[in-house]
Amino acid sequence: MSKMIKIRNLSKDWKEFSLKGINLEIKKDEYFVILGPTGAGKTLLLETIAGFYFPDKGEVRIDGHDVTNLPPERRRIGFIYQDYSLFPHFNVEQNIEFGLKLRKSSDTNRKRLEEIMDWLDISHLAHRYPATLSGGEQQKIAIARAIAIEPSVLLLDEPLAALDLRTRDYLREELKRVKLELGITMLHVTHDQTEAMVLADRIAVMMKGRIMQVGTAYEIFNKPQNEEIADFVGVENILNGVVRSNENGVAEIVVDMGYNIFAVSDCHAGTVKSFIRPEDIILSEKREESSARNVISAKIEEMSDMGPLTRVRMDNSLVALITKQSRESLGLRKGDEVYATFKATSVHVVR
Repeated sequence: MSKMIKIRNLSKDWKEFSLKGINLEIKKDEYFVILGPTGAGKTLLLETIAGFYFPDKGEVRIDGHDVTNLPPERRRIGFIYQDYSLFPHFNVEQNIEFGLKLRKSSDTNRKRLEEIMDWLDISHLAHRYPATLSGGEQQKIAIARAIAIEPSVLLLDEPLAALDLRTRDYLREELKRVKLELGITMLHVTHDQTEAMVLADRIAVMMKGRIMQVGTAYEIFNKPQNEEIADFVGVENILNGVVRSNENGVAEIVVDMGYNIFAVSDCHAGTVKSFIRPEDIILSEKREESSARNVISAKIEEMSDMGPLTRVRMDNSLVALITKQSRESLGLRKGDEVYATFKATSVHVVR
């Protein structure tokens, strides 16, 4: 698949913050998410790709063309902000029409405007003003305005962050539809991990102005490359240990807490870190027959309700996430003895 966005060795210094040696390749028609904590530099990178800033070093290529020093209007991009950025003195129709007015044919513009409004089901809002619309409606207008000019790339800066949960879920589906039906390459920045998992074909984790890891949602959330990424993506079980042996690709690791675990790994010796997602640990009252290589006894130290899930912390430093139904059927209480079971394939090992 051809590359739509290519970023090479991009650096930009703002004195109080800098982007450092960014390399990224985003495929044509891909939904690519840059995920990172607040202050990671995600928006600054997006705005540099858009042409709002010019880099100190490196290059930005869009659809094979070097656009590093071109202004935004010459990059064939659409940009959607978190705060919608609609013109308050324009009605909905005028807001969407704004970008189209640069075109020569007003007949073509009118047809395109009507198509977009019908497609996003916002024709009934045509003569309303932004102040009279809900947040979800305003963001739909912002999406309409961005795609009306038929961009080759759509850049989205935390577009769902200001919305309530139901509206977020609905607009996530709308964004997937935009990508699928219009074939636009989407580059979306967010700190919301659920958003990244639901939308992304691939994800880049960004921290402190650097790209730390690029991969599928499974790779990012289940095979983080270091402890900092693991901690950010919710891998609560980070165990330090030493590889004792390795037979046929299954390593036996003695962890600092004094027990042994098994992991599918090519590590044969030395100190390692083992990552286990809390939802991959199953709790039981009895030691049951299982194909899982790891069955570890423990005492419950703390239980925290998290809606439909319960977070269980044990005295061997393991944390499990179990369903409310599972907790109730087991009748779990603080101080209970349990067995924590997890597969060797659920353990990700890094040096």
